[in-house]
Amino acid sequence: QVQLVESGGGLVQTGESLRLSCAASGIIFRLDVMGWYRQVPGKQRELVATITSSGSPNYADSVKGRFTISRDNAKNTVYLQMNSLKPEDTSIYYCNAVVVHVGNLRRDYWGQGTQVTVSS
Repeated sequence: QVQLVESGGGLVQTGESLRLSCAASGIIFRLDVMGWYRQVPGKQRELVATITSSGSPNYADSVKGRFTISRDNAKNTVYLQMNSLKPEDTSIYYCNAVVVHVGNLRRDYWGQGTQVTVSS
């Protein structure tokens, strides 16, 4: 089994910054794409940013220029640096990882979520 443990959420004011971390542990042959999604109660979960194993990022238009995704493959960890936060960034943020198991079996894993609240 694989566990994703997120940290770094919290309450900040508009314009401030937060850094989220997500560490993967367990039986991992190889980590493929990792990413961050967010969800407000009553709405669909939406993509925030993803990053390939080689480090190529992809961002939602709403966070481009403000958020930066990165990863440390040696630590099986993905980060999300969030700058210039806005009230509309308030959400539960979920870490996601595509894990390749022995036998090239690919499986999707999710973290438990971490709350980010931006006050105006």
